[in-house]
Amino acid sequence: MSSQPPYSPLPYPHTWVWAYGRWVLRSGELCYNSAAMDAILTHENADFDALAALLGAKKCYPEAIAVLPRRLNRNVRDFCTLYGDALALTRQEDLPRRHLKQVVLVDTQNPPSARGIKQDAQIHIVDHHPLTRELKKGWTFCGGEVGATTTLFVEEIREKELPLAPIEATLLLLGIYEDTGSLLYVTTTARDVNAAAFLLESGASLAVVNDFLHHPLTAEQRALYQKLLERVQTVEVAGHAIAIAAVRADQYTEEVSTLAHQIRELYDPAALFLLVQMDDHIQMVARSDHAAIDVAEIAEQFGGGGHDKAAAALIPDRDLRATKSKLLKLLKEQVKPAVTVRELMSFGVHTLEPDTTVTQAAEMMRRYGHEGFPVVRRGKLVGVLTRREIDRALHHQLSKAPIKSLMHKPVSVAPADSLEKLRTVMIESDLGQVPVVEDNKIVGIVTRTDLIKRWEPGGPSRSTELAARLEKWLPPELSKLLHEAGEAAHELGCSLYIVGGFVRDLLLNQPNLDLDLVVDGDAIELARRLAAKYGGRVHGHTRFGTAKWLLQSPIPTGRSAVSNLQSLDFTTARTEFYAHPSALPEVERSSIKQDLRRRDFTINTLAVCLVPDRYGQLLDPFGGEADLQRGLIRVLHNLSFVEDPTRMLRAARLEQRLDFKIEKRTAELMGEALDMLHRVTGQRIKHELILILQEREPEKALARLNDLGVLKAIYPAFAFDAWHAEKFRAARETAATPITYLSLLCYRFTPREATDFALRLKLTNAENATLHDVLALRDEVAGPLAAPEAMAPSAIYRLLEGYGDAALAIFALAAEDERVRARIELYRTRLRQVAPELTGDDLKQMGIPPGPRYRKILMRLRAARLDGEVSSRAEEEALVRSQLSIS
Repeated sequence: MSSQPPYSPLPYPHTWVWAYGRWVLRSGELCYNSAAMDAILTHENADFDALAALLGAKKCYPEAIAVLPRRLNRNVRDFCTLYGDALALTRQEDLPRRHLKQVVLVDTQNPPSARGIKQDAQIHIVDHHPLTRELKKGWTFCGGEVGATTTLFVEEIREKELPLAPIEATLLLLGIYEDTGSLLYVTTTARDVNAAAFLLESGASLAVVNDFLHHPLTAEQRALYQKLLERVQTVEVAGHAIAIAAVRADQYTEEVSTLAHQIRELYDPAALFLLVQMDDHIQMVARSDHAAIDVAEIAEQFGGGGHDKAAAALIPDRDLRATKSKLLKLLKEQVKPAVTVRELMSFGVHTLEPDTTVTQAAEMMRRYGHEGFPVVRRGKLVGVLTRREIDRALHHQLSKAPIKSLMHKPVSVAPADSLEKLRTVMIESDLGQVPVVEDNKIVGIVTRTDLIKRWEPGGPSRSTELAARLEKWLPPELSKLLHEAGEAAHELGCSLYIVGGFVRDLLLNQPNLDLDLVVDGDAIELARRLAAKYGGRVHGHTRFGTAKWLLQSPIPTGRSAVSNLQSLDFTTARTEFYAHPSALPEVERSSIKQDLRRRDFTINTLAVCLVPDRYGQLLDPFGGEADLQRGLIRVLHNLSFVEDPTRMLRAARLEQRLDFKIEKRTAELMGEALDMLHRVTGQRIKHELILILQEREPEKALARLNDLGVLKAIYPAFAFDAWHAEKFRAARETAATPITYLSLLCYRFTPREATDFALRLKLTNAENATLHDVLALRDEVAGPLAAPEAMAPSAIYRLLEGYGDAALAIFALAAEDERVRARIELYRTRLRQVAPELTGDDLKQMGIPPGPRYRKILMRLRAARLDGEVSSRAEEEALVRSQLSIS
């Protein structure tokens, strides 16, 4: 017997029935021989589709007894408590004592245990899932390609014009809405939608449906839900994102399947597996949205069952870790990619040799119209070359250079790899052409165009995806607070967004907790309302429409107590005006789109909405996400650097941090606006420089700024070269501070240039003192300290005494002579801690009159200690007496 009915192109509702050993097509006819039916049964732990299907079958088989299962899901149980008397359903304990010879089985294919069912009973199965079992003699099956079993009965009710009370129509609608996710699941069909419309016309109450489909979780369910969220792990199997959560429950918790619904909606994976250990057994709940992942097959391996989209298992006496390991192994064995690279790739690929010149490669690209080539040596892939590198090389007049100095490191995919793997490789490598390699040989190439051609509308909701990312990356308490803030904003009639860098990094899967919250409304009023409800204080700035909410209790970030979140900043959406180039902006309240327009780069103009009905919605009015995908830093308009020249420093900082590229026109605009930098105050330039110096590898951004001419535009002697880069890398091995880097930047300045530079940047007195100490060490101490002959410790001490430790550390980094570095290290770690035992009081007791002699005597004693002439108090006293006798 085939488990699937034959394909039928009929445009009207129809149902396949397995009867008399073959598939029979029935149109608008679900029931036959209805008078002979004794009972209608469904599965235990019944959901609304099961309960509604019971009712639908009862309407179609009025003489049969519709039997309530012993166990109902909590929301179903509550519905029956309120409305059960209005439904023609019978409890198990009220079943009459008689044999059940003819049974209708709805929303399941496995008969439950029930009083009176004969061993040879004839069973008619009505289920919207494909038939997954062998039918016994006398059994029949009826099913259809719909999202809910209830839909099949509603079609029959409508066809036969059977009467429906409003509460019956409501229950039937509950069944359809629950199993189709309110008509949003991809398994929903037009038949489900039509059935729902018919029920609404029949008096179904959406208010009641909404109430019971959004039932609050119990305390036990909430605790388990939180545990599951914390343990959700997404694994990629054959290109499918599969979410797995394995936890131990503190106590028995009912309806784990309800939690599966919520977690699936949050993460939107291809499949979800929950493993919950309770006492002596493990409950497995599995859900799938992808045809390639049959969760019933997986559940059967654990003694459970179900159908391809939903399954469960009760696993006795098994270790949770071992169960999860077995599950992962089964997934890798059974799940296969739906579409592979082989179906997209092009064969007969052209390749280049590493010694090919830039000119030759450019000619190949012109000839074949390719945007890139694999580079091979003796048949083996050694790199990938793109038009981007060729264009750059030609621009720099490197036409005769070999391409091996320009090519990217080799990346590839295999013919059997999934499209998800291909996307990941393209994004991570920023390559639009990826070689396909099999058995160490290049067999083809696949491009972004191939991928785009394959793309079809649909797939997971973007809002759901971003909501899931927020839940994943934000600490639970902060996530909850942002939900509350979004609801409060909604109540005020405004919108709340997270904007800027946080969203950028969220999309790059590198999130931080530097939240920029923008209110399309009154930010101060929103902050005050939140503080009134949750405690804390608000500091508002009316002129700029900003508010800082100082939280009553810091929010743990999971990093350290020091980094706990102490406050949230809210800003009213605003626009900016510049009275003259490089001036500080004048602000004015505006819309979220105008607020985003005032920002520096397109990748920082992204916003995610936090209000309830649009939570997770991405706002991208300026193509920021596209530039993220391309890896580009792009300004929003041609006067961006004229209005704020410090954006040049930010552009280089972001470019190097993210490993992006400043977009070509943006780089041109920077060059045209360099003269504007002299108008910017020193404090603002210093602020941007400090931000660069706090980066992981600040030398990269500074080298880029040097190449762009920005450093010279800030101050004529300001430059950055390989020497600076080497010293910066060395400084990272120490506890380097911003003044460490600033002093290294100025190390080649003359004292006069250093003074001017310090004034330009408005360095503090302490910073200025350290900088000039470093230069004094360079000019006055470096020579004597580098003397090749041995130096007495006291001589080293005299040279370095009086200089601050920060200046000494910087000087040691900058010094090229190993003897200089070693002698500074000796001074810092040992010599400066050496002191004579005798003090001024001791000298007085020895009968020496107080005066300038004390200092000379103590200095002589320190030198003697340093050079090993004395090593005890008695020897110090003897030295003093001998010095006095000499004098």
